[in-house]
Amino acid sequence: MKGLQSKKYYPWVLVALLWVVALLNYMDRQMLSTMKSAMEIDILELQKAEAFGFLMAIFLYIYGVMSPIAGVIADRTNRKWLIIGSLFVWSAVTYAMGEANTFNELLILRGIMGISEALYIPTALALIADYHPKKTRSLAIGIHMTGLYMGQALGGFGATIASSYGWHKAFHWFGITGMVYSVILMLFLFESRSGAKENNKAKGVPLTKIPLSKGLTQLFSTTVFWVILFYFAAPSLPGWAIKNWIPTLFSDNLNIPMAQAGPMSTITIAVSSFLGVLIGGVVSDKWVDKNIKGRIYTSAIGLGLTIPSLVLLGFGSTVFAVVGAAVLFGIGFGMFDTNNMPILCQFVPSRLRATAYGFMNMMGVFAGAAITQVLGRFKDQGNFGFGFAILAVFVLFAIVLQLKVLKPQVNDFKD
Repeated sequence: MKGLQSKKYYPWVLVALLWVVALLNYMDRQMLSTMKSAMEIDILELQKAEAFGFLMAIFLYIYGVMSPIAGVIADRTNRKWLIIGSLFVWSAVTYAMGEANTFNELLILRGIMGISEALYIPTALALIADYHPKKTRSLAIGIHMTGLYMGQALGGFGATIASSYGWHKAFHWFGITGMVYSVILMLFLFESRSGAKENNKAKGVPLTKIPLSKGLTQLFSTTVFWVILFYFAAPSLPGWAIKNWIPTLFSDNLNIPMAQAGPMSTITIAVSSFLGVLIGGVVSDKWVDKNIKGRIYTSAIGLGLTIPSLVLLGFGSTVFAVVGAAVLFGIGFGMFDTNNMPILCQFVPSRLRATAYGFMNMMGVFAGAAITQVLGRFKDQGNFGFGFAILAVFVLFAIVLQLKVLKPQVNDFKD
């Protein structure tokens, strides 16, 4: 199997392998929310919205705290085994949730899942960035991101399986799937250290790791990285708002039952985001060949599309307006999503990229947790649509800051 790594097409095999992991990453975390009604019959605490909200929140907060730690670990260990270990653990946790009988057991398992899943995204994106040069980097990462969208959409089928076979078996089947796939990755997934590390190895220079304190100082001592953190976190506000509240928004604005609003909204966002990452990946990879800021411009255009869509989502009352706004948001956010790591590669050396993305992921998750609660208050006060529309201001500010401050000198920053 080792010879496979040397094949010219292996970078795309890698993306395909990790696409499945990305799908399982989001699907396993989403299943709990879709199977609440089936589980609350056996675990009575889940009938309380406050208790269920805490169960969902504990994952986000642990995931957020662990993200930068995961990035630091990924930059200092073998990423192949980190990905495999992460997948196996969260899949085992998914299986174990099918054995849970109490709320406290679910709470502990969700916490462990938050730790194990946090290890995946920074590690996988850094590995893909190493394998893919500037001509394919955005497209490769974009294709990988579609796995996350697909997993989010497929998570809803957990409820379908639970209604037919019971929620215990639903968790069991998905958990077993992930554990089996981790064995497949042992055979076909390979580590790679590209860029300056490869060059140094060829010259006989020892491969050294950047000390943690030096690496963090290198990141946080520059204005550029603080801007990158903000420009990632600001769009995460509407990004997480859409993930957590879009079915409710569709139901309220179109006066349709949640059973209809849920599939309509999630499928619309998933399909349009899928198109967005493909468009954003192809455009960015071609544009950066002609203009060093091509990735930044592509990302800014994507974020620009989300501004009118947020206003329409907030105040639209017709199917054309609301669904059209959701499509526009999905395409725009996908164009933004697929260029985050490629833009980071223009400013951060390869040995710090997982660490940097871990901090970005933490900021995004914390922003998402905060906005979910804030929008809940807006809804209770009868200003739900206005809460969505006001998020456009944060996005606009992020675009202006991004275009003004982020001025890359190279397409791939080497160590």
